[in-house]
Amino acid sequence: MHAFDVNKILEQVKSGKLSVEKAAEAFKHLPLKAMQFANIDTHRAMRSGFPEVVFCQGKKKEQVVAIMKEIVKHSGYCLGTRADENIFKAVKRAFGKKAECNKLGRTILIKNPSKKIQKTGLVAVLTAGTSDIPVAEEAAVTAEATGSNVVRIYDVGVAGIHRLFNHYDKIREAKVIIAVAGMEGALPSVVGGLVDKPVIAVPTSVGYGANFGGVSALLTMLNSCASNVVTVNIDNGFGAGYTASIINKLK
Repeated sequence: MHAFDVNKILEQVKSGKLSVEKAAEAFKHLPLKAMQFANIDTHRAMRSGFPEVVFCQGKKKEQVVAIMKEIVKHSGYCLGTRADENIFKAVKRAFGKKAECNKLGRTILIKNPSKKIQKTGLVAVLTAGTSDIPVAEEAAVTAEATGSNVVRIYDVGVAGIHRLFNHYDKIREAKVIIAVAGMEGALPSVVGGLVDKPVIAVPTSVGYGANFGGVSALLTMLNSCASNVVTVNIDNGFGAGYTASIINKLK
């Protein structure tokens, strides 16, 4: 059941167009749809504004397709993250043109052709280097899917800080900024000192040995002296994009 159907059903009961029995049948599977390998939270969109997101990594392709079909059935659209090539192919076979795959960001968005995602505001997604783009794409797709306009500004790290200033006006237009960086992870602190907006820092596992798989960037960001910087987990583009979109849509 789509979130927007609830009021419609209640209005139909009120007007006598729909019987109480049929209305009860419509609500029957809410708020949970139990499957053999998953329990689908069918009320998620009604509570939080966006349906449950499928973390594809570690799941069989058949499980991902079945879960997505159930979410789409209830919500009209679905986002999947951390997909691989086998999952991309399986979802494409199941959903056809409705499935929008971003192989760089490892995301899948199942769209409803009759229901466009209404976007508002602006989220800026920055990366320190080109190697950070996969995590940034996960963040950007997530923010777009959850209702935000997104501008991508890539490869503007502190090793060539003048590159950042070429995009200064566009960065300041954004309501929220996501700064993605590996290596020493300095980009969010620099950006935080230039703007009066929240900056969501995303450490990536990009870097040489002493980077410790992103731990050095994580610690740099957690210890940022810029007071408007908050940090998500290593490589967590999804968490950054989702949170940025929530902030962006606040009035």
